[in-house]
Amino acid sequence: MLNIDLTGKVALVTGGNSGLGEASVKALSSCDAKVAICHLPSQGESAMQVLDQLGRPKDEAICVPVDISSYSSVLAMFEVIDKAFSRVDILVNNAGIDGKRAELVDADITQWEEVVKVNLFGATYCAKQALARMKAQNSGTIINMTSVHEYIAWSGYSAYAVSKAGLSMLTKTLAQEAGGYNVRVLSVAPGAIKTQINKDVWSNPASLSDLDEKILLGRPGDAQEIGNVVAFLASPFASYITGTTVVVDGGMLDYPAFKHGG
Repeated sequence: MLNIDLTGKVALVTGGNSGLGEASVKALSSCDAKVAICHLPSQGESAMQVLDQLGRPKDEAICVPVDISSYSSVLAMFEVIDKAFSRVDILVNNAGIDGKRAELVDADITQWEEVVKVNLFGATYCAKQALARMKAQNSGTIINMTSVHEYIAWSGYSAYAVSKAGLSMLTKTLAQEAGGYNVRVLSVAPGAIKTQINKDVWSNPASLSDLDEKILLGRPGDAQEIGNVVAFLASPFASYITGTTVVVDGGMLDYPAFKHGG
């Protein structure tokens, strides 16, 4: 049995107040990492609820408001974390949006740009600041939350797919740049995971049945299954993993439609 111990480590999780971010916060905290739950300014209440559930002392877990699409807001977030913890050992770039469904020819270009701004630019802003600190301390791990849609096209969601594919290449590039400083950079690509955002799909028997057919294991994943992978990748047990994507999708990328033959 692996006993993951992150005592003394400081983890920053964007979008840490719900979904995969919340699961990542709880997994990292359960391994005794100090955690910063980073959230949109409008979502402070849900962030505080997560914080209360952790049951950690005030000097081991904090909530920090941030709009990651704004570089000045990201700078302010890191100033708060510097003051609270004096270091950053783990960055989980989780915050993201999928946007309103529309084929590109019909899409509102401002909304399209917003998705890329949050998912790709926001993660880049956070990685830039985290890397500066990790290089100085000669250690650290950055985990970017991508998606199976870094591989699979998704009609109507071109901005989302493009941003996740771009984030995958950012992962590889930053891993090259940071490897000499003992900093690892990698991605986690979830498949269909049950969260509040997609509850309308998995709570409907017909749409759930259709979704199950797209997954070799025949079910959507649970958010904690992603959180567990994040905690493992942030730990010394994953010390030789960098510059790659770890897919956690129940076999969605293994073309379930072909399991009965071509």
